[in-house]
Amino acid sequence: MVIAGHPDDADFGPAGTAARWIDDGSTGWLVCCTSGDAGGEDPDADPLELAAVREREQRAAAAIVGYAGVSFLHMPDGALVNDLALREHLVREIRTFRPDAVLATDPTVIFYRDGGINHVDHREAGIAAVDAVYPAARNPMAFPALARSGLAAHKVRRLYLFWPTEPTVHVDISATLDRKIAALEAHASQIKEPDKLAERIRAWAAEEGEAIGVPAAEALRLVVIDDDEDEGPSLESADQAAAEEPAPA
Repeated sequence: MVIAGHPDDADFGPAGTAARWIDDGSTGWLVCCTSGDAGGEDPDADPLELAAVREREQRAAAAIVGYAGVSFLHMPDGALVNDLALREHLVREIRTFRPDAVLATDPTVIFYRDGGINHVDHREAGIAAVDAVYPAARNPMAFPALARSGLAAHKVRRLYLFWPTEPTVHVDISATLDRKIAALEAHASQIKEPDKLAERIRAWAAEEGEAIGVPAAEALRLVVIDDDEDEGPSLESADQAAAEEPAPA
């Protein structure tokens, strides 16, 4: 399961990883906390119309990556807050889909190492995902109405945080980089120069790939919550294991 703040975040983020794991037999689900209703340049634009466009684009991109589906939580774009309402929505999604791993924005990153500021919605979506995964989703007494409706507690075993400044694993996306770029191009309302963007994405992927000796990779920060020797990478061998035997998402 990938949890993102806006439509297109997951495609700028771990789309190559998600596509690879899906190709390897995992089932993926995407959760967008907002619908990107403030993601435009025209102050007179109708936010509801923009949200509808952004959702259509994200569904098209998700189909390219291979997700089984997309959930939109319809939280306010630009005003996302890690509160109990958002956490309950995320716990509902986690207990419904019951993923082994959740991928979310690294909430500790405020300033990027090479310049720029991490959007507040990215940070809030990331920390909300972390708090939903642990302890809320696995605590049967958290949000008891969910349990009463049949959504039992669920233990997510791993978190993979994307856009980290201190990555601990790299996933080989050489076979899925083109799908990542195609997914990004589906966000036509946001991508004004797709050729230049594709060039940047390929350069970034090549740079990350150097860490594990492959043509293209994505960097993630792994947090092991419940270790499983049969399936999951240990922290000591995280780079190699993530490149060769990724966990289902």
